[in-house]
Amino acid sequence: MLKEKVALVTGASRGIGREIALTLASYGATIVINYNGSKEKAEEVYDKITNNNGKARLYKADVSDFEAVKQMVSDIKDEFGRLDILVNNAGITKDNLILRMSEEEFDKVIDINLKGTFNCLRHVSPLMLKQRYGRIINISSIVGIHGNTGQLNYSASKAGVIGMTKSLAKELGSRGITVNAVAPGYINTDMTEGLKEQWKDLIKEQIPLKRFGETTDVAQTVAFLASDYSSYITGQTIQVDGGLGI
Repeated sequence: MLKEKVALVTGASRGIGREIALTLASYGATIVINYNGSKEKAEEVYDKITNNNGKARLYKADVSDFEAVKQMVSDIKDEFGRLDILVNNAGITKDNLILRMSEEEFDKVIDINLKGTFNCLRHVSPLMLKQRYGRIINISSIVGIHGNTGQLNYSASKAGVIGMTKSLAKELGSRGITVNAVAPGYINTDMTEGLKEQWKDLIKEQIPLKRFGETTDVAQTVAFLASDYSSYITGQTIQVDGGLGI
């Protein structure tokens, strides 16, 4: 489905990003595994892909650094000659109520989640425009649609990602480039593992499917959007949330 395609997945060393990288590789794509602080975890993803006869490359870069992202995209172009798929997954949380949230907590989340996405879009777009082909998938969140107590910074960043998705879809659509967002709900990752069981049970009661999702649920949705099966879908936000957002 993705044979001969080159994909950059940011924040691919763990959680949803890891599963996206593995899934795209399983469909034949060559994966550029972007990471910043989790080198060992990124190497595990690389080993898993290559041990299954897949193709991958590790690349350390802070997505919030404009010049670092510019260099990363340039290096990908030099090595592979093209970049077909961009998955903007890198993100962090620094939750706090507004009365306690520091400027640093707000700025850090915006810098990585929102500006980091912009940096990748800014440097990848010219390459895809020249190719007259591209698939861009931005990982947002249901929090960016509905908001959540204690996550004002995260909500703002993920809502901004949806806004950029819609705008860029209009800018790039005439060149055969689609731009979509995926908004996961509660997914079984390290981030949700720390929740108390009582709190998990309360959340599940609000989800029509009565369970948390798996990283594969998100990754398979991304794979569809990265493929030519989704060639007439752009500017959309797909909620992978078990119906929580209904």
